Amino acid sequence: MHSKLPKSIKANLNSPGIKIRGGITLFLFILVLAFYNIYDNNRVITIEQTIQIENLPKDFEGFTILQISDLHERVFGDKQEKLLKVINSHDYDAIVFTGDILDKPSSTNYEPFYTLIEGISNKEIALFVPGNRDPQSFILDEGATLEKGEFIKGMEERGVNLLNSVQKVEKGNSMLYFTYFENSILKGQMKSRKGSINKLQKELSTLDTLNESDILIALNHYPIPDERIDYLRSKREYNFRNYDLIIAGHYHGGQFRVPLIGALFVPEQYYLWGGIFPPRDRVKGLWDYLGIKQYVSAGLGSSDAILFMKFRFLNTPEINVLRLQGKNDR
Repeated sequence: MHSKLPKSIKANLNSPGIKIRGGITLFLFILVLAFYNIYDNNRVITIEQTIQIENLPKDFEGFTILQISDLHERVFGDKQEKLLKVINSHDYDAIVFTGDILDKPSSTNYEPFYTLIEGISNKEIALFVPGNRDPQSFILDEGATLEKGEFIKGMEERGVNLLNSVQKVEKGNSMLYFTYFENSILKGQMKSRKGSINKLQKELSTLDTLNESDILIALNHYPIPDERIDYLRSKREYNFRNYDLIIAGHYHGGQFRVPLIGALFVPEQYYLWGGIFPPRDRVKGLWDYLGIKQYVSAGLGSSDAILFMKFRFLNTPEINVLRLQGKNDR
């Protein structure tokens, strides 16, 4: 291209002054972008979403769920004050934590999460489901029976309950049920002498007797891709239920986002090339597949899935406020 330019212009383009100014401009751009990203990684925004539920009972019109996902041991200000200020500014009926609160299963750095939940004002309905970076919820004690792990015990002492099966919410004559997705798809014919497994089966059997007017919301760390929904619905050994809404996290909104392109990668084996350049409408936010609504939070923290890149890029940490709205009257 330069060969067609006059010699005087080519000389100017190749002059040391032009190259230096270009280098300085590029350096300043990168510097400004880096400082902005540091600022952006340390603030929290609220993403609000109204979700229409078919035949939502009037008693649950406007029922509001605040979602926190993928903290990864992050700290936002002294004693989580930045994050708490945002959370406590909202009115909500239930608060849910959709996993990856810690940064690895062996971590004992519970303090960022414990400090956070100690400062949350409304924990009337507060539920947690584990992620792949969290410790095992249950451990075998000396008598070879399952008991809740140290992390879960400390969490529940502070007012947040592990959702292992089903949690009923009653308003007027109407019912809403929260369930842990991964357990809710299991069929009740599992055979075990362990009392804890039998108890789980009994609790999950509640889902077999729901009325048509009851609302079922599943919490999970992993989003449920369309392909997995198809698979679960096709297999008799699973019990894919009539979920009104699935709430999940895990993807971090892609963690690294590029303007006009979106997420470059999400950790999802069901997507092409393991999640490289994932479907733009299946990374975060609300989507619908076969009438099954799913909401996925981009969350608060970041993982080290890519070495030395444990930060978010152009992807502001977020909490999510979900309001249920009826499509038809019941």
